[in-house]
Amino acid sequence: MAKPILLKSAAELLQRILGEKYPADRQMEAYFRAHAKMGVRDRGFVAETVYGCLRQRRLLERVAERAEAASLVAAFLLTEGYSARALEETGYRGDARAMAERLRALDRDSLPFAVRANLPDWLADRLRAQFGDAESEALARSLNQPAPLDLRVNTIKAERESVQARLAQEGFACEPAPYSPAGLRRADRAPLFHTTCFKEGLFEVQDEGSQLLSLLLEPRRHEMVVDFCAGAGGKTLHLGALMANTGTVYAFDVSARRLERLKPRLKRTGLDNVRAVAIAHERDARVQRLHGKIDRVLVDAPCSGTGTLRRNPDIKWREINLAELTETQRRILAAAAELVKPGGRLVYATCSLLREENEDVVDEFLAGHPEFRTLTVTEILERRHVPLSMPTQALRLLTHRHHTDAFYAVVLERQAKTV
Repeated sequence: MAKPILLKSAAELLQRILGEKYPADRQMEAYFRAHAKMGVRDRGFVAETVYGCLRQRRLLERVAERAEAASLVAAFLLTEGYSARALEETGYRGDARAMAERLRALDRDSLPFAVRANLPDWLADRLRAQFGDAESEALARSLNQPAPLDLRVNTIKAERESVQARLAQEGFACEPAPYSPAGLRRADRAPLFHTTCFKEGLFEVQDEGSQLLSLLLEPRRHEMVVDFCAGAGGKTLHLGALMANTGTVYAFDVSARRLERLKPRLKRTGLDNVRAVAIAHERDARVQRLHGKIDRVLVDAPCSGTGTLRRNPDIKWREINLAELTETQRRILAAAAELVKPGGRLVYATCSLLREENEDVVDEFLAGHPEFRTLTVTEILERRHVPLSMPTQALRLLTHRHHTDAFYAVVLERQAKTV
């Protein structure tokens, strides 16, 4: 049985996350720092309870018949097997018995689609229009499950099999990921940052779908490559390794703070072909000086993040200005395209499920840039020994089918000038 203080802590943290704009993981880190005496198991209980509430919010509101955080926590614990009596003994002051009765009588199949899928109405409506009811429901179920732990082996230091064996020796067995040649996977979370393998820079934590984006770029040794929206540099590091620590990878981002997180990772991996550059915007002078000089550009554009709901379930309950996002994506794609030399390649990608951020952005770009043509991703994946075939030219990873975060990516090539 949970301690009364843990129910209070979970409700308090859940309320903060739902009431503020900051990401859930950052708010959890801050909360646990402020409650340093909380033990590891207690933190685990609070974190899992809060994430469970974020994933199942619509269903829990139906069971609780209210939206306040303490009742959502109580409803979640009922779904996890707690009895009404146990909730009352932990100090819950609502009508736990009535809530338990509603849960027992609940016919989930008769609930509205958005409630069944635990999605806000706006997202549920878009997914149904885009994928149809049956696939949308399967997709929503997969997005409401916790994600596995995916690793990318640092191939400039070790091979996948050797890292797999060493992690097993340290007590953390992993399996090869199904698609990425450098990927490993654990079904559950584990404190891998304390392992010798991690400290030696033999792997990075990175979703397998994200790993495939760098493979689509196919960077070669001694080339000049730009990761246009680098963030903390996960794909930057992958690109540097694919280039065998030769050439130059420019990591551009508008957040100097995010790029700072790249520095310790870079040191650990042993790469010295990466140049981190904080820019003011996509038309920064430091970007423009590279116009027409870059062999390959990756644009993992800022997006709604709807493909990452397994890891970030709070995203779906936040307001998203889709029109503003798509305008930003169009600007970034147009600016990044100017860097690509004739014969060079650009990959545009998002971790969004929405057509507005994916196909619509690319279609508009191609209509105004006839010098670019689309390449077929399946052919590229075959060359990179990835056993994955796509029905269209673009990459479309869906969580219920591919067991990765949901990604979209298209590969564009600037055609060489003809005389």
